[in-house]
Amino acid sequence: MNEPKKLYRSTRDRMLGGVCAGLAEYFNIDPTLVRVIAVFLLMTPCVPAFVAYLIAWALIPERK
Repeated sequence: MNEPKKLYRSTRDRMLGGVCAGLAEYFNIDPTLVRVIAVFLLMTPCVPAFVAYLIAWALIPERK
């Protein structure tokens, strides 16, 4: 039986906290694409992306 996928922060492909790389692993996409989207969202003033990133960093567990 297949185990459900779990979201973890990456420990091997991290730049800052491993959140973007962890999301990329979860959705099976390139981490660079997730990082580019994150930078774009950080530059838009109407989206509180920085706060969301910090919350994700605090809540998503690190892969052992």
